Amino acid sequence: MELVVGASEATMKSLLGKLGGLLSQEYTLNRGVNGDLQYINDELRTMQSFLRAVGKGHGHGHDDLMDDWMKQIRDITYDIEDCIDDSADRLHGLRSDVCCYFLVNSVYEVLTWWPRRDVASRISVLKMRAQQIGERRNRYGVNNPGTGAGGAPTGTRGTAVGFDAADNQEESLQLVAFKGPVGVEEHMRELEKPVTCIVGFGGVGKTAIATALYRRFGDKFHHRAMVTVSQISDLGGILRSIDGQVRPQASNEKQQSSSAESGITAAIKGIRGHISRGASAVMAKCCGGAGIPEEDRAKLDLLKKDLKEHFKENSYLILIDDVWSATTLDNIINALPENKDSRIIVTTRFHAVATTRRGEGDIRRVKGLGDEQSEKLFWQAFLESKGSSKDVIPDKVWKMCGGLPLAIVIMAGYVACNSRKSEKEWLDLCNSIFPESGKDRAKAGGKELTQEEVGKIISHCYNDMPAEIKTCSLYLSIFPKGHRISRKRLTRRWIAEGFVCEKQGLSVEDVAETYFNHLIRRKIIRAAEHSSNGKVKKCIVHDMVLEHIVAKASEENFITVVGGSWVMQPPTSKVRRLSLQGSDSKRSKDTEKMNLSHVRSVTMFGSLNNQLPSRSFKFGIVQVLDLEGCTGFKQHHTEEICKMLHVKYLSLRKTDIKKLPERIRKLKNLETLDIRGTNVVELPNTICQLERLVNILGGDKTTRVALKLPEELKKKKMKALRILSGIEIAGGSADFHHLTELRKLAIYKLKATKNDPSFKELSSSIEYLGGYSLQTLVIDDESSEFIKSLDDLSSPPKFLVALELSGKIVKLPCWIKQLSSLKKLTLSITALRTDNLKQLSDLEALFSLTFSFSFRAEKQDPETLTILAKNKLLPCCGGEITVPDGGFKSLKLLCFSAPLLPSLIFSGQAMPELERLELRFNILEGLFGAENVAKLKEVHLTLDDKAGEGITT
Repeated sequence: MELVVGASEATMKSLLGKLGGLLSQEYTLNRGVNGDLQYINDELRTMQSFLRAVGKGHGHGHDDLMDDWMKQIRDITYDIEDCIDDSADRLHGLRSDVCCYFLVNSVYEVLTWWPRRDVASRISVLKMRAQQIGERRNRYGVNNPGTGAGGAPTGTRGTAVGFDAADNQEESLQLVAFKGPVGVEEHMRELEKPVTCIVGFGGVGKTAIATALYRRFGDKFHHRAMVTVSQISDLGGILRSIDGQVRPQASNEKQQSSSAESGITAAIKGIRGHISRGASAVMAKCCGGAGIPEEDRAKLDLLKKDLKEHFKENSYLILIDDVWSATTLDNIINALPENKDSRIIVTTRFHAVATTRRGEGDIRRVKGLGDEQSEKLFWQAFLESKGSSKDVIPDKVWKMCGGLPLAIVIMAGYVACNSRKSEKEWLDLCNSIFPESGKDRAKAGGKELTQEEVGKIISHCYNDMPAEIKTCSLYLSIFPKGHRISRKRLTRRWIAEGFVCEKQGLSVEDVAETYFNHLIRRKIIRAAEHSSNGKVKKCIVHDMVLEHIVAKASEENFITVVGGSWVMQPPTSKVRRLSLQGSDSKRSKDTEKMNLSHVRSVTMFGSLNNQLPSRSFKFGIVQVLDLEGCTGFKQHHTEEICKMLHVKYLSLRKTDIKKLPERIRKLKNLETLDIRGTNVVELPNTICQLERLVNILGGDKTTRVALKLPEELKKKKMKALRILSGIEIAGGSADFHHLTELRKLAIYKLKATKNDPSFKELSSSIEYLGGYSLQTLVIDDESSEFIKSLDDLSSPPKFLVALELSGKIVKLPCWIKQLSSLKKLTLSITALRTDNLKQLSDLEALFSLTFSFSFRAEKQDPETLTILAKNKLLPCCGGEITVPDGGFKSLKLLCFSAPLLPSLIFSGQAMPELERLELRFNILEGLFGAENVAKLKEVHLTLDDKAGEGITT
C-alpha cells in the first residue's frame, strides 16, 4: 500500500508550528498539560524525521508493517491537529468575549475551566496513543527506511526520485492543447451512418479518435456537444449537459454545475479496467429510470421535449464518451430527435454496447499501435516532457507498452523525468515491471497488454514520483471523471491544504506552479485548454490514471468520494476530505452514515439541496470549502460558513450568493476568497480585518460587473494581498501603496475623473507598486481619461507580464516599449493603427496581442466607430492596417475583435512565430498576406450575428 508521505509530512510541519504556539501560551492550559504537549511535540519531531527518510528512500519493496505504522502516524497527526484547532477556538473564543482588559486571569480561568479540563483530557489520551505507536513499532519490528530484517540494508530498486523545483520552473508556452492521434488514419473517414461506435480496450485511444472526428466534422452541423457517461450514469445530467452546450443562453443560469461536471473532454481517455460487482445491475437501474420521483421525471420529460423542439430543424453532432451500458446508450439516443442529417459518435470498451444500434451503426474497432507508430508517439511525448539522453533508452522501454497509447505516453513522461539512468538500468526496469516475461512486451502475436499489466505500468510511474508530488496527484481524485480542472483552482487549494511550502527561494505560489508543471511532464495530467498567455488553463486526468489515483486516495483515507462515476465502499474510519459529486437523495443518505466530525475539506458539485448534512460537521476545523458552480445556495449557508474559523480557501464562484455578511470578519485564517460570477457587488467593511487574505477574486470579466471596495481598505491593512481582481473604483479612495505584495490588480470598472482624489491616488499607486511585485494590470476605463493619463507616469511598471487597457485610446503610453517582460497585451480596438503595431513589434517577449471591442449594443457608440474610421485615414495607414516586417519575435497569438475590421495586410516577413490568428467581426474589409506568415497553423474567423452569437469557420 502506497504511503502518503508528502501529505503526512506537510500536516506534521503545520502541526508542530501550532504546538509551539500553544506551548508558549501557558495561561490557556491546565497544570500538567504542558508536559503532555511537550512529549507529543518531541515525539512528532522524531516522526517527522522518519517521514523525511521515508520520502527520500522509500520504494516499491515496503512491507505491510511499515504501511500500517505509517498510517497510524498519519491518523494521530490529523487527530492532534483537530484537537488543537478545536481547543484554540473554544478557549480564545471565550477570551475574546471577556474583552474588558481589567479582568484578571483568575476570572478567565474560572470561565474556561470546563473547556480547559476537556482539552487536558483529550491531550492526555493523545499522549498515550503516541506512546503506544512508538512501542508498537519496537514490539513488531518495524524497520527503518532502507533496512530489511535484522537491520540489513535493502536494495534501492524503484526508489522515488527527489524533486528539484528549478527543473520544473520553466513552462513551455503553447496555444493548441489538442494534438491529433497517431496511427489512426483508417478511423478518420466520414461519418456516413447515424451512429458511429468506436470500441476498443481501455487506454487504446478511443476518446482521442472520437475527439479528432468531432473536431474534423463538427463545423458541418448546426449544433454539437460532448458528454462523458460513466459506470453510474444520470440521464438527466447528460441531457442537461447537452442542452447547456447547444443552448447556452437558455441553460447557463440553471445548469452551471452540470456543464462543469460533464463538460468537453479534449484529451486521450480510456475505460477503467474492471466493473465492480453489482455495478451492471446498478447501471441498468439508474439508466432505465427506475425509482425516479415523479417531480424529477416531469423535469426530465420537459427537458427531452425542449431538446427535440430545438433540434427539430437543426442538425447536430453529439459525442457520447465512455458508455458502459447498452441501456444507457438507448436511453440517450431515444431522448434525441431523429434527424437524417445528424450524427452521434459513441466510445465504449464493450462490444455489446457497440452492437446495440447495429442497424444504424458504423462500428470502428480500435487496436494497439504498430511498432512504427508506437515509437513515434513515445518520442513525441518524450520531447514534450523535456526529455534528454535519448541514446541510452532502449526500444524495449516503449515496446513493453504493447502499442497502447496511454501506457506509451505515461512511460515517456516517466523516462523523461529520469534522464540519469543508464541503458542497463532501463533494461532492468523493464524486467522488473514484467519479470515473468524475458522478452520484449511488444505485441507478440498481436496480443495487447492486459488490464492488470497496464495497471503495473501506471503504478510504477506513479510510485516513482517524489512524495510531495504524489500527495498533490492524490488530490486530483476530488474532481469528477472527465472534469476539466482549473490550474489556478488546483494550485490554490494545494496551498490551502498545506501541501506546498517555500523552497529554493520561490514563493508558495511559484512552488505550486512547479508541482503542476511536473505533473504535466509526467503525463499524469494533460492540458485540455491553454490561456492566451500560453500557460495551461485547464487540465484533465485520463480515466485509467484517475481510477488508480482514486483507489490510492481511498486506500489511504486521503479523500472520500460520494457519488459521481465510482462504485466505492463507504469509509470505515474518519472522513478527512469529502468530495460530493452527486445531488440526489441517495447521496445525502450515504453521507449521513459517515463520521464527518473530522472533515477538513469539503468540495461539492451540483446542487446543495439534500447533499450536506451540516449538523454532522465541526465547522471550526474545516480549512477548504469549494462550492464552485453549485446551485441552491441559501442565506443560511453563509451563516454556517462564518462558523468555519479555520477556513483558508473559500470558493462561492458561480453560486447564488447575493451578499457577504459582516460576520465574515471571523474567518481570520482566510487566504483565498473567490466570488466571481455571483451577485455580490460590494465587499463589507469587515473584510479588511482579514489580514491573512491573499487572493480576492470577484466580479465578472465578461459582463464587467465589479466589486466595490470598502473605505477601510486604505487603513494600511490586508498587506498580504497578492491578487485584487474584479474591482470597481468610482470616487472614494484608491490608495494601494501599502499593498507591496500585490501581483495582480484588475479594475473591471473605473469611473474616476481628474478631479476625483482616487484619480491621482490610483496613478501614484500603480507607479509605486510597479517597482515591487506588480505583474498583471487590467483597467477598464469608461471615460478613458485615466488611461490617457498613464502616458505621464515618471516610472512605469517595468515588471509587468500582462497588461490590459480598455477605453477610447488612440495613442499608446510612451513607456510601453520598455516592458521587456510583457507576454500578454490586450488593447482597445481604437488603438489599432499601423504606427502602434510598429511600436509594439519591439516587445521581444510578447506572446499574445489582442485588439478588442465589446459587441454589446450599449458599447457600440458613434465615437468609437469614428475613431476606427479616422485611424484608416492616417498617413501611416493609407486606408489599411499593415503588420510590419520583422519584430514580434515571440508572438504566437494575434486577435482582432470589432464590429468593423479594416483591411489587414501581413508583410512578407511579418510575425515569424505566429501560430494562431483570430478575427471576430460584423464586417471585414479584407485579409491579405496571411500566406506570408510562415508558422501560421490556425485562422479563426467569427462572424457575429445580431444576437451577438458567433459563427466560426
